[in-house]
Amino acid sequence: MTKVVYIDRESGKLEEEKIYGKFFLDTFYGSGMLSKFFFLLILPVIANASFFSKLYGKMQKSSKSREKIVPFIEKFDLDVSEISSPIGSFRSFNDFFIRKLKGQTRPTAEGDHVATLPADGRYLVYPDISLIEGFYVKNKKFDLLRLLLDEDLFNLYRCGSVMIARLSPTDCHRFYFPCRCLPSAPRLINGSLYSVNPMALKRYIYALNENKRMITQLQTDRFGNILYIEVGATFVGAIKQTYTPHLSYKKGEEKGYFEFGGSCLILLFLPNSILFDQDLVDNSLKQVETKAKFGMSLGRCK
Repeated sequence: MTKVVYIDRESGKLEEEKIYGKFFLDTFYGSGMLSKFFFLLILPVIANASFFSKLYGKMQKSSKSREKIVPFIEKFDLDVSEISSPIGSFRSFNDFFIRKLKGQTRPTAEGDHVATLPADGRYLVYPDISLIEGFYVKNKKFDLLRLLLDEDLFNLYRCGSVMIARLSPTDCHRFYFPCRCLPSAPRLINGSLYSVNPMALKRYIYALNENKRMITQLQTDRFGNILYIEVGATFVGAIKQTYTPHLSYKKGEEKGYFEFGGSCLILLFLPNSILFDQDLVDNSLKQVETKAKFGMSLGRCK
């Protein structure tokens, strides 16, 4: 399998990602004949049948799954000092997966003119979505209309700016508001549960606009109306919203969380409403993700 690399925003170094579920990705998204068989005939059944997601989710919520927590921490070198609760207090692996972090470990970039990253993850940003050849693979266009399933919204945002945050299973899976806003009720669009790992997306980019997702409109003072989209992925059938619609929220307040698995966040901005930080833009133009933390700067209002 080809390596997955990213630029760490804090160190500026190019690093290789330790992939959780590498055997699954090799089996279903590899280039061999057996992988092609699994991709064409077996994967669609798994991705489209909610039974598998529910069964796997139930396994991760069992008390037996607690035994996976410490080996997982050790294998992926997680910093336990950031976690708000003692490791022994988690009742299941899923409880650990949706862990909360200590507030001081994620300082929020200050200023109403600054929008912040909504989660720990690996980021791509593009100032004009209409000019993109492809996010993870060239010559395969991202279908915004299929993502939104709303022609009016498509017409508003088709030349807007987009941010994509890929949350690895090793990341904290809580997500937050990027600026002060008034959020609508979320709109659920049921769909498949394909992987959003870069290796999987290079094989099937359409997962981003076919997977189960929820769309929330954020009314903001400085950045216009933002579309906040949570995208589920393999074995992530549960997108939990913890906010109350139609109440005002401050930048950095929690919006919700994903239960077990990899997943993805997409923010869509209206044209000429945000100026993304240059390092994020430069890395994205090279098709290299930037690993960064919740609360860091995303960009400034225009």
